[in-house]
Amino acid sequence: MRAIVLLSGGIDSPVAAFMMAKAGAEIIALHMDGTPYFESNARAEKLVARLREATGQDIPLFVAPHGSANLSEIAKTTIPNIRCVLCKRFMMRTAEALATREKCNAIIMGDSLGQVASQTLRNMRVEQQAVKMPIIRPLVGIDKEEIIRIARKIGTYELSIAGAGPCGIVPSKPSTGASLKKILDAEAEMNVRGMIEKAMASITTQ
Repeated sequence: MRAIVLLSGGIDSPVAAFMMAKAGAEIIALHMDGTPYFESNARAEKLVARLREATGQDIPLFVAPHGSANLSEIAKTTIPNIRCVLCKRFMMRTAEALATREKCNAIIMGDSLGQVASQTLRNMRVEQQAVKMPIIRPLVGIDKEEIIRIARKIGTYELSIAGAGPCGIVPSKPSTGASLKKILDAEAEMNVRGMIEKAMASITTQ
C-alpha cells in the first residue's frame, strides 16, 4: 500500500506514519502550511527526517499552502464554530488530490477519538464525507499516554512539542458535533474546487 500521511507537526501524526510504515505501507508525507495563521514547516521537516531514520524509508515531504489557499477563506465563514471541521475537510481534499497524483490509495491521519473537538466521532464522520479515498486512523482508539510513549521511543516527541503554537482561526468554542448541512451551506459560499487547485498549484517538495 502507498499512502499519504497528513503530517501536522504535532505529536500524533508522526506516530501514525511510523505505525503504518511498520505495517508495510509506503509513506508520503503532506504538511499543510498554515502561514499566516500558524507556522510549523520547520518542525515538519525535522519530523520527516527522523521518520526516515526510524522507518528506513526515504519519505518524501510535500508542503501545501493551506493558509493562503484554504484558511483565508475558511476564516470568513459566518459560523465560526465549524472552522476546525472545514479545515480538516480541506486538508483531506488536498491530500486526496495529491494521493491521486502520486498514485496512492489511502490517506493516513493521526486522529485519536475525542482528543480535540474535530476528532469526535460525529465530526470525523462529517469530515470523511469530503473525500472518496479510504481514511486510515491507526491511533483512533489509543490512549494519549501510549501515543506519547511511542513518540518518545521513535524520537519524534521532543521535535513535535518544540515551538508549537495555536492556530489563529480556532474559535473559542469549536463544534464537537457539526451539522453536515451547515458545513455544506458554508462550503457553498466558497470556490471549493478553486481552493484545492490553488493549493495543488503551489505545492512544493522538501
